[in-house]
Amino acid sequence: MAKVISLNPNDNSILGQVVVSTKQDVIKAINKARKTFPNWANMTLQERCNRIQTFIDISKTRLEEIATLIAMETGRPIASSRANVEGGIMYLEEYIKMAANYLSPTTTIDNNRELHKIYREPKGVIAAILPWNYPFMNVVWQCGQALIAGNTIVYKNSEEDILFSKLLEELVSQSKIPTGVFDVLYGAGDVGNYMVHQNIDMISFTGSAQIGKKLTQIAAEKFIPIVTELGGSSPMIIFDDVKITDDLIKFIADRRFKNAGQACDAVKRLIVHEKIFEEVSTKLTEHVRTLKLGNPLDEDTNIGPLISKKQLKLIHDQVEDAVYKGARVLIGGKALQKNSGNFYLPTVISNVKRHMRVWHEETFGPVLPIVSFKTEKDAIDMANDTEYGLTAHVITNDEELFGRVASKIHAGSITQNKIGFWNPSNPFGGYKMSGMGRIHGIFGFLESTNTKVVSMQK
Repeated sequence: MAKVISLNPNDNSILGQVVVSTKQDVIKAINKARKTFPNWANMTLQERCNRIQTFIDISKTRLEEIATLIAMETGRPIASSRANVEGGIMYLEEYIKMAANYLSPTTTIDNNRELHKIYREPKGVIAAILPWNYPFMNVVWQCGQALIAGNTIVYKNSEEDILFSKLLEELVSQSKIPTGVFDVLYGAGDVGNYMVHQNIDMISFTGSAQIGKKLTQIAAEKFIPIVTELGGSSPMIIFDDVKITDDLIKFIADRRFKNAGQACDAVKRLIVHEKIFEEVSTKLTEHVRTLKLGNPLDEDTNIGPLISKKQLKLIHDQVEDAVYKGARVLIGGKALQKNSGNFYLPTVISNVKRHMRVWHEETFGPVLPIVSFKTEKDAIDMANDTEYGLTAHVITNDEELFGRVASKIHAGSITQNKIGFWNPSNPFGGYKMSGMGRIHGIFGFLESTNTKVVSMQK
């Protein structure tokens, strides 16, 4: 039997292994989801929510265990891993609170002759394929609303955190969510590919744009819906009307280097007005120098290892390309030989040109290119100079300026200064190669349900 081995990115020691799902396992899981679907869909909304609440309750009691496994298996610092689990629980609880408002029938016409109502009905069996970087929260974001709405899900997470998938399966089995509502499969891309070619009603995917395109083609051939959240190369524009405080510098660093920069919506290009470019560069470099790179289980670690040797090499190659083409490394710029782990120093690069890989590719690691601009138009042009369009930050106290810039940036979420766009009620998703569809709030429920109009006479 083929097995997936889980490695600890801190030292590349073996954490465990899981048997890869066979084609027969995939077919069995989907058939079970198909068989279970009518009973789950026909439960009352309150009953489904009550059963999902038992999963929440179990997750709360085992929060530290879940967070510790995430830290060990993905390299995410333990404090951030706890926040990942706590955030996922919060989102799922908020979905439950808002469900009745968005899933209950609504009336469009009501007069003395007729009554017209809109009903939301689950789509059916959903194939959900998820990445490793935000394990618990990704499950909630991608699957929570679909489950509440009455869909059944066959789930495959990345092979990089296969032990998390095993633990998740255990948590679901201990809850009162019926067997067949949420089944877990194990393996790499070949397992996911086989999943999506089976008798399913929808595909839900978070991951690379390359795989997202292939899955979208498969969905088109099957004539089923797909929701994708793909890569990002999010810009942060800093205008010269703001004061460059220590707090702002820390915010910039957090938005780039959290989880070692391995986040789709992380800031990946810093675009700074020329008048404050040197000040921002200097202060940011000084701050990055204070960040602790180390064991993700240590409470004071700021940056852990990258997920794999493959990712470490990719980041190294992107930086080397920039240096070869004339970029200047202000800090970092190399791997750190530490415990045989996948560590890359937090890196800030200036003199970056648009033909460099760190600019036109997604940098999924602790590397931040910083460039200067003269005019508002220059800043907007640089912000939009990417095939992605997930998120963007604009740092200015000028409300009119922010409004103009926000209206011209091609991204799904744009925020001013330190205002966050992450909220269970806000839609999340991207423009261009950052994906199709939205999650959260009414938008997530709409994506995971069909619309039925029922018109009757009085």
